[in-house]
This record gives sequence, C-alpha cells and structure tokens, in this order.
Amino acid sequence: MTQGEKVEKVWLRWRRKNSYSIAALMALVDAELTTEPRNGIMLYSFATAQAAEVYREVSAARVKAVYIAGGPHPSALPEEALQYFDYVVIGEAEETLPELIDAILEGRPADNVLGIAYRKEGRTICTAERPAVDLDRFPPFCGPILAPIEISRGCPWSCAYCQTPRLFGSRMRHRSIDVIARFACYHKDIRFTSPNSLAYGSDGRKPRLEKVEALLRTLAETKKPIYFGTFPSEVRPEFVSDQALDLIASYCANRTLCIGAQSGSPKVLSAISRGHGVEQAKEACDLCHDWDIVPRVDLIFGLPMESREDQRLTLELAKWIVATGGKVRAHLFTPLPGTPLAQTRPAPVDEVASELGRLALEGKLTGSWAARGRTA
Repeated sequence: MTQGEKVEKVWLRWRRKNSYSIAALMALVDAELTTEPRNGIMLYSFATAQAAEVYREVSAARVKAVYIAGGPHPSALPEEALQYFDYVVIGEAEETLPELIDAILEGRPADNVLGIAYRKEGRTICTAERPAVDLDRFPPFCGPILAPIEISRGCPWSCAYCQTPRLFGSRMRHRSIDVIARFACYHKDIRFTSPNSLAYGSDGRKPRLEKVEALLRTLAETKKPIYFGTFPSEVRPEFVSDQALDLIASYCANRTLCIGAQSGSPKVLSAISRGHGVEQAKEACDLCHDWDIVPRVDLIFGLPMESREDQRLTLELAKWIVATGGKVRAHLFTPLPGTPLAQTRPAPVDEVASELGRLALEGKLTGSWAARGRTA
C-alpha cells in the first residue's frame, strides 16, 4: 500500500494455532477475522513453527495492505520479519498495537509508538522499549473466540530454551482475582495459562499458596469445573507440595497435573539453568500419587549439550514416571530465537527414539521427539 493511501479496515489473520493470541488481540482492536490476506491492515501473530508459512503467504499476497507482525517469533527477530512486514510489535501488544493502528489510520508517523520496529530509509528502526503492562487493565480475551484465562505473565527463571522471560520479563505479574472471576463466567469450565500456575500471586520463586487458595475459593463459587495446572499451563516440580495438592483436590476437577521436569540429567538441568533437580521431579510425582493425581511430565530430548548418557538418564526418568503410574509428554528440542540456545542444533535422539516409540504404543507417552515429525 502506498504512503498516504487511506486505510479503513483492520483484519486479524486467524488460524487454529494462534487462536489464543487472536482472542486477546480482539479485545484490543476493532478488527475482523480472516483466513487470507485482505485490503486494509493485516495483523499476524505467530511463533517460530509457523514463520515460514506466514512469510510465504505474505510474499504471495496481491492485496493493498499494511502488514503488522507480532508474537514470539517476530518479537525475537524483528529484522527478519521486516523483510515481509511493514511493522513489528515487539513483546506485549496491549498498549502498543492500538497506538500503532491509530497512527496508521490517521496517517501519522509511527516514530513515537514505543515497542515497535519498522524500516526507514533502508534501516531498521526499533523504538524504545515499552514498560510492562498492568494485566488488569486489559481483558484476557474477547468473543467470539474464547481462550484460557491468562492469570500470570513473566518468569524469574532463565531457562536457556525458553522465550517467556525474554518476551515478558523476569518479574511475574498477576491478574487480580476479581478480574479473573469476571472472565471465568464466560466459560463452561475454567482453564488458565501461566508460566507456573502454582506461582500465582508470588514472585515466581517461592509459592504463596494462600493466594492460590483465595483464587480457587472465589472461582469455586461459580459452580463450574476448575482445571488448574493442566494444559495449556504447567507447574514447576519444586512448587508441588501436600498443601498445593490439597488445594487442587479440594477445588479442582482435574486429576492430572502437568509438571515441567525437562531432563533426567543433573548436568543438563544445570546447563539450561532450570533451577531444580531430578529428585525434585520425582518427589513431585510421588506426592501426586499420594493424592490420586496423575503426574503428566514434560521432558525435552535433543538438548544441544546432551550426551548419550544424558539422554539415557532422561529416558530412565521417563520409564520411572510411567512405571509408577504417571504419563510423559516428550518434546524434541527446538532452538527458539531470542534464547541462549537460539543458534544451536538439537542433539540426535536416534538411540532413544525406538524406546520412546514403544512407550507411545503402550499409551504411556505422547508428544514429538523426531526431527521429521514422528508423533504419537
């Protein structure tokens, strides 16, 4: 679209894998959903896995549009995204995106909009970083698309493979109970997103279970099923305790708990700055069994520093989890932009792949652990 040409319509590019992001963005801007590029302002939010497909679509489009990218991948690689897009919203969009759209609609330069990147005279311009937003000022979603309620944002841990602290900062922020309860009324059952559900109300390093209980007690008044510490969220192993599980057993409908253990190798856990040990993961599983809650444990295979022995230790942890009545979700390490491991390659997982496949056939393990997309 040429400079000065009037723009009237704003579109959100919807796809199934970005529906949670779109639900949040619809609360910020007056836009309509589309499954293809259209004339006007085109908004895209995407992660690394979708980047190539998005770039192909934008390159092939034959519409008069201003293209705006946001989400984990463009935020980490704005210069790359600007090869295809006119603007990139870096990090949180709640304040940035409406300001940027207003500038475009009014024909004003975007130079004063914080938290964006764009090209000017052949150079990439990144404006000043925008302060972290107050979550209570912004809805977690807006119909017609519903999403799990984001109760917390940010993470004090600096796991080397993870984009969360690089996107949203190392200080945890939480939505207030009143706001969470208001949006819970839209759901038939109540689910959440958080870097660590059991860290609600805390600094993310030590639990504040009185805050968790206050949240669950208030939501229980809705008489709707509550799912806490389940997909699309998880909990850290060291946050699992008898008191925490008592709260889940008392207030929640779920009888599974998603736990991020990530590796069975102490050396690897230290190298990725995970901040907990293998024994804490096992203790968390044991505690779950005491409360008749099934631990569903995330493990990453193919981390770049893994030796064959490290992978074997992670496999042994997986076998221990399923032998004691738990479940495993296996993931192949993916180097994500903006993280310390961004420029690394996954270690081969050939030696453990067959045993992971056997566990999957037995119904004890799910996920993806092969570079060519072998899944179960």
